[in-house]
Amino acid sequence: MKNILFLASEAVPFIKTGGLADVVGSLPKTIDHEYYDCRVMIPKYLCIPWDWREKMEYVTHFYMDYLGQSRYVGVMSYRYEGVLYYFIDNESYFSGDRPYGDWLWDLEKFCFFCYAALSALPLLNFHPDLIHCHDWQTSLAPVLLKDRFAGGEFFRSIKSVLTIHNLKFQGIWDIKTIKRLSQLSDYYFTPDKLEYKKDANLLKGGIVYADAITTVSESYAKEIMMPFYGEGLDGLLRARAWDTRGIVNGIDYEEWNPETDPCLYRNYVQRNFRKEKPRNKRALQEDWGLAVDPGCFMIGMVSRLTDQKGLDLVQCIMDELCQDAIQFVVLGSGEEKYENMFRYYDWKYHDKVSAQIYYSEEASHRIYAACDACLMPSLFEPCGLSQLIALRYGTVPIVRETGGLRDTVEPYNEYEDRGTGFSFRNYNAHEMLAAIRYAERIYYDHKRDWNKIVDRGMQKDFSWRSSALKYQELYDWLIGY
Repeated sequence: MKNILFLASEAVPFIKTGGLADVVGSLPKTIDHEYYDCRVMIPKYLCIPWDWREKMEYVTHFYMDYLGQSRYVGVMSYRYEGVLYYFIDNESYFSGDRPYGDWLWDLEKFCFFCYAALSALPLLNFHPDLIHCHDWQTSLAPVLLKDRFAGGEFFRSIKSVLTIHNLKFQGIWDIKTIKRLSQLSDYYFTPDKLEYKKDANLLKGGIVYADAITTVSESYAKEIMMPFYGEGLDGLLRARAWDTRGIVNGIDYEEWNPETDPCLYRNYVQRNFRKEKPRNKRALQEDWGLAVDPGCFMIGMVSRLTDQKGLDLVQCIMDELCQDAIQFVVLGSGEEKYENMFRYYDWKYHDKVSAQIYYSEEASHRIYAACDACLMPSLFEPCGLSQLIALRYGTVPIVRETGGLRDTVEPYNEYEDRGTGFSFRNYNAHEMLAAIRYAERIYYDHKRDWNKIVDRGMQKDFSWRSSALKYQELYDWLIGY
């Protein structure tokens, strides 16, 4: 039995702000429990719903010296779907109504979390063979395993993996501050270690010291070794290319299942989607104030409203697109300029555009079931989950060929009768519009071909099973068979 500890800042169902939580909540329960004992450790935030917090059981507590003070560290546990979760408790660090907020405070609390997590392990009767860290919040842990904790017999054999979910977020501050918070010596603040453009970079430390690095798709693993996508770390990532793998994320096929999904107006399967998807569309049109026409080509976006998601391209062509026989629904929140942009188009084309500027899990399920196409014109996309969910629900993705979008959506080829979606390569608004209009043409003029695209998409398997096998192979390579 090999012991694996997932160290992360969030995990479903306890706390979620993005795709990181889905990975940390889904992957451990999918890995083969006959050969691997996978456990998860996250902070015990006060913003975790009380329904979960009241079920947690006390394990132990101790006091740890950090920044010249004796700090309380409590450990709680809860077993969920066969996986044991540990929660590091310290209310001075993990209070508040959200897991992240003030950058400087986040740096301190996650440095504390890394120290507390490693310090707690000898008290848990659990010796991990490998610690799987996620993003900058836990990137200090691989450094500490080679430094402060390397002298202890308990920690000497522990390997580490760092998964980069989004290279844009790195944990950067001035050297003096990071040196104080990380409690590392001057030795670590040189250009080949944590120093970064005269500042200090926690993610860089993790990349340098982790035994292996993964990203959440094969294409993104290659892209971040180029200057455009590399966020200043492309040279270091090229140096560690032999230790880097891209493993595409999966989705939870029990949660995202159109046959049993309780959020849908009408459930359906591949056999009857031609009949039932239009009924979902009609119900959504009625609920959201659109013109009721189940035959109309409906495009959906479920997204954070940020520059990364290609919304500047959408803004460029929205007036042109709304001259076509389409409807456009968007669900999400984010940057004010994009929230207001979609509010404006909702007002201007009220029968055709419906903008829901908030996030609702139930509404997202209904959009995937109702829409004919899902638009994802991202500037960069480490993996992307919307296109995987869309394929599962028989909704055809229209994507830009980048990162995980390129790896998971096969472009439609009408001459060879294959493909699961539509794509465009360059970050160009009218190239995107051409891809959308190509999809429109197939939908309206070649309905049988369109339904074949849907069939092929619904047959694809993007559950966690295949991804879990690749992670197991990685663990075996590092730990030894």
